[in-house]
Amino acid sequence: MEQFIQANARSRVISSVKDEAGLDAALETSARVIFLLYGSLLDLDATIERVKAAGRICFVDVDLLEGFAGRPVVIEYLAGDTSADGVLSAKTQMVKAARDHGLMGGHRFFLVDSRAYRRVEPQTALSGADFIEVLPGCIPRVIKWLREEVRLPIIAGGLIVDREDVRAALAAGASGVATTNRGVWEP
Repeated sequence: MEQFIQANARSRVISSVKDEAGLDAALETSARVIFLLYGSLLDLDATIERVKAAGRICFVDVDLLEGFAGRPVVIEYLAGDTSADGVLSAKTQMVKAARDHGLMGGHRFFLVDSRAYRRVEPQTALSGADFIEVLPGCIPRVIKWLREEVRLPIIAGGLIVDREDVRAALAAGASGVATTNRGVWEP
């Protein structure tokens, strides 16, 4: 874990890659940590070896692997038969299995609403994760991007906690904001 912390401190941008072209590009950067968001039973070991040969720290998103079931036996394979440094997963049991097998564990959370947000702390306690990855990372920017590409109304929802969040979403191009937070229902 210390190696990960030091690498992340030197280069705060982690390269997440979803195909070979992305990996090629990531290996040309100074990023010290790479998140593999692709791979199959047929090529995963070779892909991990490319990352490790380049002197990078390699995390594998086990939820996105082809040919693997979302079961802890996948973690046993990664820990015993590959040189992966850690795993990423939205599944508590998979992150816990990684930690139990000596791999680092990144617990991914898709924060689509306040209910998902409230599950972060208890699920992290169960998984024993080394770090969490929260998605989406920055909603106003994403709304702006969508506004340029999508001609449908965009409703910003989830994690709207105050009027500033409402203003930011609307200024970014949202047509409206949906929230369970009653404190911002009235203008």
